[in-house]
Amino acid sequence: MLKESRHEPALLQIRVYYEDTDAGGIVYYANYLKYFERGRSEWLRGLGIDQSRLAVTERRLFVVKDVEIQYRKPARLDDMLTIQTEVRHLGRASIRFGQRASCGEHLLCQATVTICSIDAASLRPVDLGPTIRTLLK
Repeated sequence: MLKESRHEPALLQIRVYYEDTDAGGIVYYANYLKYFERGRSEWLRGLGIDQSRLAVTERRLFVVKDVEIQYRKPARLDDMLTIQTEVRHLGRASIRFGQRASCGEHLLCQATVTICSIDAASLRPVDLGPTIRTLLK
């Protein structure tokens, strides 16, 4: 059964660099997935969850299970983007995030990303664990 989380959305500022764009100076569509990954990683880091340490000490990894993404408007070279990340649902072994990329008042892209907690050896889903669950509630 999924439970809603009560955390406030986390914000991350990201500048669009030349390497992020296509020949027309517009952000290449797949780069939004990178921006959203950074948003989730920084959010977890801000809660004190060190994914590198978690992989070594608890043999637990976070992997993307599902992504639903909608592109609204293009971002361009030198734009300053705000990546908003929030927990939508918390499952036994998964976290569903809602994420948005905006430039000023303009929504550019939004996604729902489901992350699954897996055992590093078996690659099978495992419970998020009491420490992570407490931080997320």
